[in-house]
Amino acid sequence: MNPIHKTFERMKQKAHHLKQEARALLLAWQDPRTPWYAKAITLFVIAHTFSPIDLIPDFIPVLGYLDDLIITPVGIAVAIRLIPAEVMAEARKKAAAELPQGRTLLSRVYATGVVALWIAVLAAVMWRVWVFLRN
Repeated sequence: MNPIHKTFERMKQKAHHLKQEARALLLAWQDPRTPWYAKAITLFVIAHTFSPIDLIPDFIPVLGYLDDLIITPVGIAVAIRLIPAEVMAEARKKAAAELPQGRTLLSRVYATGVVALWIAVLAAVMWRVWVFLRN
């Protein structure tokens, strides 16, 4: 097997593991046995990761991407450590069972939200153009 293929396979495995961990973290966040402070950290990490507004904008060389490369993995690690081990173990089991089935309901909800956001932005831009041309 050539080195590029090995690297690609290793990256694919890590991406799959990260996807399972993110899903498990979300499932653990929903569990009532998870303490409020672990839920707060998890919510911050998820919001930071998926927010279009960064603490340090991405156009700033090196630093822009550095916050994403540090805050997200460290936040995930901290959140996982704060969640009780039995809750995280159950969440990992559920996540492993759900992922092979294909797209989950949650991913469809997120996709619908992103599409709705783009439609709203497009409608707002079209409205502004229409108002501008009308005057």
